[in-house]
Amino acid sequence: MHRLNNFSNLTSEGVAQVTGAYGTPVYVYDESLILERCRECTEMPQAYGLVVRYAMKANSNRRLLKIITGAGLHLDASSLNEVIRANLAGVPYDRIMLTTQEVYSDDMRAKLEELLLSGLRYNACSLYQLQLISDFAADNSIDVGIRIHPGIGSGESATRNTGDDYSCFGIHLSDLPAAHKYAADKGLTFKHIHVHIGSGADTKMWRQNIDLLLKIIEDHFPDADTVCFGGGLKEARMPGEYAADVPLLGSYAKMQVEDFYRRTGRKLKMEIEPGTYIVANSGYAVTSLIDKKRTSRSNFIITDGGMEINSRPLLYGSKHPVYIVSGDGARVISSEFDDAKHDFEAVVAGKCCESGDCQTLDMDGHAVPRAMVEPQIGDFVVIGGVGAYCSSMSPYNYNSHPQAPEVLLTKKGTLTEIRKRQTLEQMLANEV
Repeated sequence: MHRLNNFSNLTSEGVAQVTGAYGTPVYVYDESLILERCRECTEMPQAYGLVVRYAMKANSNRRLLKIITGAGLHLDASSLNEVIRANLAGVPYDRIMLTTQEVYSDDMRAKLEELLLSGLRYNACSLYQLQLISDFAADNSIDVGIRIHPGIGSGESATRNTGDDYSCFGIHLSDLPAAHKYAADKGLTFKHIHVHIGSGADTKMWRQNIDLLLKIIEDHFPDADTVCFGGGLKEARMPGEYAADVPLLGSYAKMQVEDFYRRTGRKLKMEIEPGTYIVANSGYAVTSLIDKKRTSRSNFIITDGGMEINSRPLLYGSKHPVYIVSGDGARVISSEFDDAKHDFEAVVAGKCCESGDCQTLDMDGHAVPRAMVEPQIGDFVVIGGVGAYCSSMSPYNYNSHPQAPEVLLTKKGTLTEIRKRQTLEQMLANEV
């Protein structure tokens, strides 16, 4: 068996098998690794109770939601449609927290109220959201959480920093007096306090967020019984990167929550909302090498799947590992996780009519070659680390390309389709 890396169950033979059945490009997800990440998070050290909410925006495929919630996780939803989608996957409303930028009126407002009565949890993320929901919440004795904008944040790029003053998520500390006054006038209390500082947050900043949020609760929220530290747990996609140490972060959070109890006599339940950490490294985008080109600066290998299946390099300059698998699936020709030195370098480009359609871009949007064994047309180019924010976020109909299928490599080692390839007829169905 020729595994792509030492943490994956996907092999070169599996790559050939999945492409033979479903074509390319195609996403493949490793169920065993998802379950392992779920276990790591649910076993995170805690003091007085822990709820782990999977940030379903990372990947909202129905089968994956079933696997993740079946492992004991609750859900963090970012839109009312995500809430409905999760429930259609069998997740009860009382296991879902809605934290959203959306403001609801008319039919959507009525739907929100219906779901709140069915157990859905809700975080107010602005003064206006709070004003709109307060009468209904008070009349029906529904607790409303509150998302705080702390003024500090951290992320792998500026666009993934959700806590500093360049982002607009949550109620800013300067607006807390107004929020408290409004809640008091309506007879509401805030019991669930939430902060999320960014995706791929620096570990030091994550610890500072714990300290800051507990201080905010101590100073401003005497009725709070739950503290949510958000998500943003960093995953190591590339060789040399380091993932968040979940047990260590949990131990620090536990220590600080216990210290909070000693100071205040209040026991806080803890929540976290990982998305990337749960699914990122479980995912692979398998493409076929369809052409080779060169310029005076670089070699290019052209694949049949690029920005329309993984837009993260284009959006963020994100790095994803590249594997070359022989066209017959007999072996892994090249892997960035091996120690071999390769003389051939190439930019991995897609088929879209867009200069930024490359899987190997830097933070400034420049195409950067990667070292590899020179592949041949007909070989497979596999992009790793695509389980999170790829199928759920990519512009898959650009150039009228159909949405790629998704396949699950089950914990039993079988392959099963969990999303069919979109057809051209489906793509055009809503045009009138």
